[in-house]
Amino acid sequence: MVSSPQQIGRWLIAAGIVIVFLGVLMILLGRLGLFRLPGDLEFGSKNWRVYIPIASCIVISIILTLVLWLINYLRR
Repeated sequence: MVSSPQQIGRWLIAAGIVIVFLGVLMILLGRLGLFRLPGDLEFGSKNWRVYIPIASCIVISIILTLVLWLINYLRR
């Protein structure tokens, strides 16, 4: 499969737009408190910090599962 430079450029632009959209979404969800749920673990001291978002990952997984299920259901 041979791709032209124009086609590769279009894919890179599309990937960049998706990354920007996901970044803005992460900022908005963080401001709503999604990444500070009970069950999100945070360890650290003065000089270091480890953050493990277990509960946030479960919530995101449930939401994505429902959205993809709905898309699949509506395509039938």
